[in-house]
Amino acid sequence: MEGPWVGTWRPHPRRGPILAEFSTPGPKYWLPGTTGHMAHDPTKDRAPAYSFRGTKAPATDSCSPGPRYFIHPSITKTGKYVPPAAHMMGRGKSKIEVTPGPSDYTTDLANKHVFHTAPSNRLAFRPKDFKGFRTPGPGTYSLPRILGPHTAYTHADPCYSMKGKSQYQSCFQDVAKTPGPAAFAKVDLDVYKTRAPKFSM
Repeated sequence: MEGPWVGTWRPHPRRGPILAEFSTPGPKYWLPGTTGHMAHDPTKDRAPAYSFRGTKAPATDSCSPGPRYFIHPSITKTGKYVPPAAHMMGRGKSKIEVTPGPSDYTTDLANKHVFHTAPSNRLAFRPKDFKGFRTPGPGTYSLPRILGPHTAYTHADPCYSMKGKSQYQSCFQDVAKTPGPAAFAKVDLDVYKTRAPKFSM
């Protein structure tokens, strides 16, 4: 309880130590402890600390209702299991009142696809639009050559040919330009035959 007013202030119980009561700084400075894991003195070595972790609280999104609801045995992890069975259904409502009967169909042409029949040929009429079927005849195309050096799709063997003599400044162009027998100088026999011995005085 606080006492009555003394002047402009009211006395009250002390809430902590007073600095004037200590000759030293006292509790003015605080040093971190050397025990425990939290707020440990960084200048001292700290031993390993171990703790036991409590159970984790279940998450709200993974909580299941448990055995409150009954699940049918046909429900599996892949879906509902339904055994094969035949179902009887009523005839569907159709807006068409008159439908064709069995005698309205002609099945004679379909017998050759069902039963074994001999091969047969049939003739068809010429189409009216004959312009679209005008194709070129056999003589319209020219086949590539199969002989010679330049063939399209066959392997060509080596080919040789004899080239004619050039008509440039030849005797066949102007006979008057050809040299006669007197146009060449006489060649000494000692040039192309064995020379006989010669004696001189």
